[in-house]
Amino acid sequence: MYSERPADRVPGAVLWRSVPEPGTGRVLPDGCMDLILLGGRLVVAGPDTRAMVTTAAPGGAAVGLRFAPGQGPSVLGEPAHAFVDARVALADVWPERLVRELTERVALAASPGAVLQELAVDRLRRAEPDAGWRTAAVAALGRGRPVAETARRLGLSERQLHRRSLRAFGYGPKTLARVLRMQRALALARGGVPLAGVAARAGYADQAHLSREVRALAGVPVGQLLPG
Repeated sequence: MYSERPADRVPGAVLWRSVPEPGTGRVLPDGCMDLILLGGRLVVAGPDTRAMVTTAAPGGAAVGLRFAPGQGPSVLGEPAHAFVDARVALADVWPERLVRELTERVALAASPGAVLQELAVDRLRRAEPDAGWRTAAVAALGRGRPVAETARRLGLSERQLHRRSLRAFGYGPKTLARVLRMQRALALARGGVPLAGVAARAGYADQAHLSREVRALAGVPVGQLLPG
């Protein structure tokens, strides 16, 4: 069972909780990074370029804070490309003593999500200010704007945008655009829009193009990702 809600203290972030069920699950690329309490450990889930297939393990629920695209590195103090397609123990990133104390606080808290948010707020307050380019880039690429146009609107060269994107998102703007487009398409399809309409509204050439892209990123046909 999975549930989520917008984080109330970290703009754009999402708090989620997952209770293991028998069988396997599929975590789709979304351009985000997560900080997760999993099996008594704090784990960083990096930005994915492909679906991650998970197998449910006995034990308690996992609780996580999913950062908005580009937000994770400001909290962790490390570039996103260091975590691509990986799940990394926070103790491998931060000092072990600090992580041990933090893990105990999160695990024993009545509201683990509140502790994760408190940590993120403190780290974001001390991080280098974001000039706004990350939010603007995500908005433009998510609307289907070409990379060249997005870079120009941001006052950057394509090379500069690519370099910044690797640090902020874990991959270049073209990959980020593909991931955001798939997420938009799935939201439309789950909302009842026919796949032909989804393809047109999400910026695919046609329904066949939509199907190829979803299979490439998710590893399964689009129909397997929809209710029913």
